[in-house]
Amino acid sequence: QVDGKVRTDMFYPAGFMDTVQIEKTKENFRLLYDTKGRFAMHKISKEEATYKLCRVKKVFRGPKGTPYCITHDGRTLRYPDPDVKTNDSVRLEIPSGKMLDHVKFEPGNTAMISGGNNTGRVGTIMHRERHPGSFEIVHLKDAAGHTFATRLQNVFVIGKGTKPWISLPKGGGIRLSIIEDRAAKMAK
Repeated sequence: QVDGKVRTDMFYPAGFMDTVQIEKTKENFRLLYDTKGRFAMHKISKEEATYKLCRVKKVFRGPKGTPYCITHDGRTLRYPDPDVKTNDSVRLEIPSGKMLDHVKFEPGNTAMISGGNNTGRVGTIMHRERHPGSFEIVHLKDAAGHTFATRLQNVFVIGKGTKPWISLPKGGGIRLSIIEDRAAKMAK
């Protein structure tokens, strides 16, 4: 099952933040990125498999003025919370697709990078540089104190303050330097 719907096609595409459930083994996974930018099947509890986070791509008014928002995985939510703006994340309940709550894109919140060179890193948003007409740059700082910057569209807010709403793959989204990485591998 992908996102709570049974899929029989073994080549069914699943993407970032999707939850995958395997009935026979009663296992739940969430697709996240590791710090090398690869997809990681991250094992999660049953409770956590009931929701996913979606990044809001755009918010607009549909026919008769009903507000809509479109998420990164192509869902359309009608009547979203009036506070939800582009780049925020919403927490969706999986079988029903209803919005549970949302987290704003603002400095001090935890975010995961979902594209570009820093894919899979997790940090707190420090500030964003506005560049109207070109790419806006966001600066982040991870738990180990390293700072990095990326384009606005690669930033995916995953939690309020320093507490992420989803469990993270091992390593907690902190990229090790080459030397630390080697030391960790040698220790195994």
